[in-house]
Amino acid sequence: MRLISHLIFLFLTSFFIQAQEELAERIKIDGVSSVVGDYVILDSDIDKAMLEMESQGMDIKGVSKCQLLGKLMEDKLYAHHAIQDSLEISVEEVYATVDQIIDNFTRQLGSIEKVLEFYDKEDEASFRQDIFEINKIQKLSSMMQSQIIENVEVTPEEVRVFFESIPKIDLPTFGTELEISQIVLEPEVSDDEKERIISQLRSFREDVLENGASFGSKAILYSQDPGSRATGGKYTLNRKRPQMVKEFRDEAFSLEEGEISEPFKTDFGWHILMVDKIRGQEVDVRHILLTPRIDPTQLNEAKSKLDTLRKRIIDKEITFKDAALAFSSEKETKYNGGILINPQTGDTRFELTNLDPVLFSQIRNLEDNEISAPLMEEDRSGLKKYKILMVSNRFDEHRADYSTDYVRIKSLALKEKQLNEIQEWMQDKIENTYIYLNKSNRNCDFVNNWIKL
Repeated sequence: MRLISHLIFLFLTSFFIQAQEELAERIKIDGVSSVVGDYVILDSDIDKAMLEMESQGMDIKGVSKCQLLGKLMEDKLYAHHAIQDSLEISVEEVYATVDQIIDNFTRQLGSIEKVLEFYDKEDEASFRQDIFEINKIQKLSSMMQSQIIENVEVTPEEVRVFFESIPKIDLPTFGTELEISQIVLEPEVSDDEKERIISQLRSFREDVLENGASFGSKAILYSQDPGSRATGGKYTLNRKRPQMVKEFRDEAFSLEEGEISEPFKTDFGWHILMVDKIRGQEVDVRHILLTPRIDPTQLNEAKSKLDTLRKRIIDKEITFKDAALAFSSEKETKYNGGILINPQTGDTRFELTNLDPVLFSQIRNLEDNEISAPLMEEDRSGLKKYKILMVSNRFDEHRADYSTDYVRIKSLALKEKQLNEIQEWMQDKIENTYIYLNKSNRNCDFVNNWIKL
């Protein structure tokens, strides 16, 4: 009886697949290359992906249509299950990205008409919709991948096993690395200037709460945060993944939906913040940032103080480490002797070949333990400050060493474990998701087993 049921199941499955293929063959499904879950990938989508790579100046030699199709199918699989898992994206953020892309294309080609001609589009609306769909899929794909690996961690024992599994001849070589220390002095902001900013932010808050004004519109008009101004001051924060400075996160996670904070200060200036939506661990917020106007006299005073401090360090009256602790305005570095943290690796080393161009230009002529003259720095919000820099340690090019390079090795071990987690997820979802491949694509040598037998 069990054998008969199994044979019936195989027959029905075979009949369903054959019916799908006959239907696809009969109406040709308008050039369908594949179907992944709820998503259809057309032959023209592969051509668009190739054209997009060319337009971005990427080398497409050796990139086959099979490889592009495989990548598109992966993105669609992630996006399909992101929707199944109820992951939400910010439509406003996607539209803002579309605006930026269109603006870049227009600057490159001279006019929107030339852009439409280049991409063979009849009108701007349909072109925008195409870009919107592409970026929406990419966003969903990215969110799904982040969710897959968000709880993946490695233990010290796993790091040791990973390192010992690498043959000595294959151990990675790390280029010359530097540890860089700095002392930052922000000029004093006058009480009148503080009051002016706080008063202005309070007036924005009252206008929204009492008169129904749009918080987003005010952010577009007045906020001095270039990273969020175009989207009405919007950010999405995750409780498990700290992104903004502590003061900003504390305000965001202390408010209910629709609440607006009182003005508060961070290292970037003064803010007010409104919570748009709370979705479990994620919170959509909008904020308005105002940076204080600094009097040139105050800026010169900060420079003069740093000049004096630099001389005291050179004369060995005080160490750089103690000076950073006593005088630096930068909370992130003052408590560890002014040593910068590499945001990409989380440790204190910066590989010379990957150093930020601005930072490289500031330290390239410094000898080890030499202190730079005061340098003025202006952040993206327009806040000006002075700093002095020192190359406090140097690690010459070398083969990976377990004790010396533990942080880097841990990062490599974590990446491998995350890739394995993603691959296991991919295999499981391919097995349990409807996949259709056009006959003409079944000879492709895919990385993943899209052709289910």
